[in-house]
Order: sequence, then C-alpha cells, then structure tokens
Amino acid sequence: MKEGYPPQIEERLRADSREIVARYPVARSALMPMLHLVQSVDGFVSPRGIALCADVLGLTRAEVSAVATFYSQYRRHPNGEYNVGVCTNALCAVMGGDEIWEALTSALGVGSDETTPDGKITLEALECNAGCDYAPVVMVNWEFFDNQTPTSALQIVEDIRAGRDLHPTRGADKVHTFKETERVLAGFEDGHADEGPGAGCASLRGLEIARERGWSAPKEVAK
Repeated sequence: MKEGYPPQIEERLRADSREIVARYPVARSALMPMLHLVQSVDGFVSPRGIALCADVLGLTRAEVSAVATFYSQYRRHPNGEYNVGVCTNALCAVMGGDEIWEALTSALGVGSDETTPDGKITLEALECNAGCDYAPVVMVNWEFFDNQTPTSALQIVEDIRAGRDLHPTRGADKVHTFKETERVLAGFEDGHADEGPGAGCASLRGLEIARERGWSAPKEVAK
C-alpha cells in the first residue's frame, strides 16, 4: 500500500483543493494548480499527490500523471529548496550563458535537473527565461537575476548555501523557497505581488523614446 498524507496535512490539502476547484466551471480544469499545490508540500509531484488529485477531481491516476509528465514545471523527484535556472538559449548563450552554465555545473557538481546532496539547489538548463533584454539571465525559483556573469552567478549559489537572502533584480524583494513559490503558483497569494519593479530600464526604453518624441498609437478610425 502506498504511503498517504498524515491526516492533518491531507485535511488541509483537501480544503485548499476545494478552494481551487471552485474557481473553475469544470473540476478537471483545476488539475494544474493542484499539482503546484502538491509540490508546495512534497517538493515534487509525488505518488500520494497524484492519488489525491485523482480522487478530488474524479480522474484516473494515469490521467493525472499524463499532465504531470507533459509539463517541465512539474517535478517527478524531489526538487531542491532553490531551483537555479540558467538560460542557455541563443541570445543568453552568446552573451555568456554557456560560461555561466559551465561555472555552476563545475562548482555544484550536478547537471541539469539534478540536486546537490544537501538538497539546497536543483540546477536546470532553461530554454528561455523571457528576459532577453537582460541576457544572460538566471532565475531562482522563477525570480529574475539579470545581466549575470559567471562570478555573479557563483555568488548566488554561495549565498544560497550560506543561508543568506537573495534579492532579485526585478519582482519580489527576496526569493522565497521552492515550496513557498509553488503555493503561489497554485493560486494562493503570499502578499509579495507588488514588491519591487516589474519592468526594468531595457523593457521601458521604447516607451521612453515614444514619450520623448511625442509618438502615440494610431487612433481607431470609426467605421
């Protein structure tokens, strides 16, 4: 018999699941945020989490597993406390992303989707961090660290290992743990949504030029 959740944890998960399901007109639409909820407790999509999702949503475990294995954001083994993602796509790579990746894999002794023995850091090679204006970009638990170098990236992992707070370039004032972030992705606010800048200078440069030159979008012509 597979291990289930302790009663108090299962009660809380089911209560949270009911809140998630209530957001959708069809119950099965709640599966993706529920998988994040499972990860907020287990650190990955565990067998007991799959069983819980299937039971709450009236799905088979195979149906739940099909979604969990399709999307890379869902982990099939325990994730580290901090997920450090390095963009190795074209622009970040030529701007120094490959060098950052080599420095981190060497320093941590792990490869992509592998976790350090102390459980602190999972390293991940990402295809794109959606921050090309700030290449090369590193993300820690989905918070942006822009314009990185091998030296600054190594400092990030050193700060994680030392237990120091991480302060991203944009977004929240500090990086929260993987499990804490997963609860936010499940749709439960943590009160940090409006912290820090949402866009940096590079993203706003076009708007600044338009304002300086008096440009505006064409007005809609009445038909």
